[in-house]
Parts: sequence; C-alpha cells; structure tokens
Amino acid sequence: MLYKPEIIDELNLLSRFNLHTTQEGVKIHSSADPRVIAAARRLFDKGLTSQEDGGYLTPLGRTAAEHAQNLLQIING
Repeated sequence: MLYKPEIIDELNLLSRFNLHTTQEGVKIHSSADPRVIAAARRLFDKGLTSQEDGGYLTPLGRTAAEHAQNLLQIING
C-alpha cells in the first residue's frame, strides 16, 4: 500500500502541531491551499482535531501527530 497524496497532506498538517504544549493549536485560513483545507477537514472527520479548520489535537490526534513527527525525523535522518 502506498501513501496517497491525501494522506501525505494529512501527515504534513499533523507535523505542524507543537507537541510541547496542549495550549497551541493550528488555524487553517480560508485562503489556504485547498489541499490543506481538505486535509484539515479530513483530520476533523477522523476525530484527530477539534475543529474543521484545525483547532487542537484530540487525544487520538496527539498520538497520530507524535507518530507522524517521529516518522519524519527518522526519514529525514
């Protein structure tokens, strides 16, 4: 199974979250790239974020973001 472009967009968005604090979220503006807006909506639909336009990570979203960011660190060396 390969990563689809939509999954890559979601992983990229999860990588934007600051995992050092729960007080900082991500806001996706209506003028953002349509792929980023769609990724934010999918993450919300999957229960990973608190809002359709980003918001805060849910507990499941935090786990997903941790994995996404760890994978990125491993791949980037």
